[in-house]
Parts: sequence; C-alpha cells; structure tokens
Amino acid sequence: MAVIADVADFRAAARRRVPHFLFEYIDGGSYQQVSLARNVEDLAGVTLDQRVLRDVSTIDPSVTLFGQRLALPLVLAPVGLAGLNARRGEVQAARAANTAGVPLCLSTVSACSIEEVAAGSGRPPWFQLYMLRDRGFVAAMLDRAKAADCPALVFTVDLPVPGARYRDLRSGLTGAPGLSGQLRRLGQALAKPGWCWDVGLLGRPLTLGNVAGVLGSSAPLGDFLGWLANNFDPAATWADLEWVRSRWPGPLIVKGILHPDDARAAVSAGADGIVVSNHGGRQLDGAISAVKALPDIVDAVGGTTRILADGGVRSGLDILRYRSLGADAVLAGRPWVWALGAAGERGVAQLISMFDNELRAAMALTGTTRLEPL
Repeated sequence: MAVIADVADFRAAARRRVPHFLFEYIDGGSYQQVSLARNVEDLAGVTLDQRVLRDVSTIDPSVTLFGQRLALPLVLAPVGLAGLNARRGEVQAARAANTAGVPLCLSTVSACSIEEVAAGSGRPPWFQLYMLRDRGFVAAMLDRAKAADCPALVFTVDLPVPGARYRDLRSGLTGAPGLSGQLRRLGQALAKPGWCWDVGLLGRPLTLGNVAGVLGSSAPLGDFLGWLANNFDPAATWADLEWVRSRWPGPLIVKGILHPDDARAAVSAGADGIVVSNHGGRQLDGAISAVKALPDIVDAVGGTTRILADGGVRSGLDILRYRSLGADAVLAGRPWVWALGAAGERGVAQLISMFDNELRAAMALTGTTRLEPL
C-alpha cells in the first residue's frame, strides 16, 4: 500500500480496493453535493489563534462524555454498509476504536449485528437508530441494544425520506432492481479481486446484520436497501422521540439537528445530547453546514445538554476547530470507513492515531494543554 500521510491517502487507497458501487455510496452526497462540499470548506475556514511561549510540554486531549472517558473527543460515526468495506468490517473497526479509547457508533444498517460487534470487539458499541414505520422493529432494536449493554443510543431524526443520491443511481447500487442490478454489482466486485477474496468469499454472509431477521439472511443486498427505503417514516414527530425516550434508559443523543428551535425541542423531549449534523451532505442539499449552524445552537442549549457535531472532519485539527466553536466532541464517518476499506483494523487504528497526533500538535500550537472543561 502507498504511504498514508493523511485522510485523502486513505480515501485513494479505499477507492482502489473496494467495488465502485460501495465506494460511491460511502463517498457521495445528495443531489449536486453542495452541502457535502460546504461541510469541508466551512470547517477548513475556521480560524484558530496561534499562541507562543506557553508550557505545552504536557497535552491531554481526553474528555468525559456520557459517563465515558474518551482518549480524545472523537466518535466513529454510524455509517450504513460500512462493514462491507472489509471482512466483518464493523467488528474490525470496533476493535481498533476500543484499543484507542474512543467509541464506535454502530449503524442500524451495518453489515454486522449489535451482538456480533459486541462479541467480536469485547465491548458493546454505541448504537444508532432510525424511526421507521415498523414500530415493532424499532422496539425490538431498542431491546437488543439494551440487552447488549450499548452505552449510548444515537437517534437519527433527519431522514423522514431519503435524499436523492445520484451517484448511487449511476453506480448501480440503487435504481437497478432484480437480476440486472445484481449482475452489475457483481461485475464491479469482480474487478476488485482482493475485496472479492477478503469480503465476498471469506466475509460472508453479506447482509445487513440488524435487519436480517426481517428479510432473512439469504436476501440480496437490493432487498435490504429497498425495505429500508420504504420504511422511513415521514409522519414521525417529537412525540415519537418521547416514545423512544420512555423505552431507552441510557444516554439518548439526537442526531441531525441544524436549527436552534429543534435543539430546544430535542432537549425538552429528554435528549441527553444532540449532534449538529446535515447527515454528511447526504440529505437536503444546500442545507447549512454543521460548522455554520453550531454557534447558534450552542447559544440556544449550551450548558443544558452535550453538543456534538459532524461533517467535514478530515484531521485532528478539524476536531479542535469544532471544539473552538463549542462542540464537546465530534463524529467522523467517511474517514474511518475509507481507512477500513484501505487496510482493515490496522487502517482504522492508524487513522485514530493520526487524528490524535494532529490534535495534540494543534493544541500545542494554540497554547491549549487540556480540553476539559470546555
């Protein structure tokens, strides 16, 4: 593998290794990808104050979040299909995260189930959940997360309907039902023989582990994605969040907040934390970036709830940028999946170490020796 110096190198390596339809799904945004670009550009535009002649010989980037001590203010964000980028991929990523002292948040539509990740990594992950039409499925997932002792629930609220993702149509992941779609994806997979061996053959079953009980483990990927797309609930309201709160005893984090009024409503409904996020630019194209939305939300609910942010994180320096705007911690999605696709568990471990080193250097150059209290 080529020398890995930054996140862009992981992205390039993943692109060479994983099938085209899978890379496009992870990499892409909705519509013309305006919000996807804004996330990166707006975060890069945050100015930090360089300070000098301060004793920065001891740097401590750790934080305490929802009763957990994190080695740095980073959570590996929930990403659907992430585990298909390497053999039983979410298990590998969770092992790397646990070793580094940061949480992995497992997506509802992960390749590996909650139970597999908990058993395979030695520690239960955070769990991300959507509000779906099938409330029985939602209730069952809450029960499974409780039974697995997941330490936090991240409830995603910005997906009443899926955004239009043109890159997925062009790649054949969506819009190509039945045998024709399967053959198209198979052709792309066969063009990546390393992935075919590692994931396609040795990493079976290729399913969505948490959903397999609904459609059966032998259902093709297209059936899983179709079931999910048809089950997002456009009728969900704040009352449904209160229903989730009543069934979940642990920390509840609401993801997908961009407006101060929605932040206040989430706190009123019982959220212990919020994630300021535009879903990685994958939903409403043209929506404000988390970077631009964050200050007003901090003004609205800062001090009453924990505030996390995601979108555009490509380095440890970006973690400090979000912190400078008032975020307690950040979530990063695409980077860890690119690292997983490039080099499996070793890649994710290297990425987290890279973020840690970059954050420590940025803290030293701004005269910051510790991140708590905010």
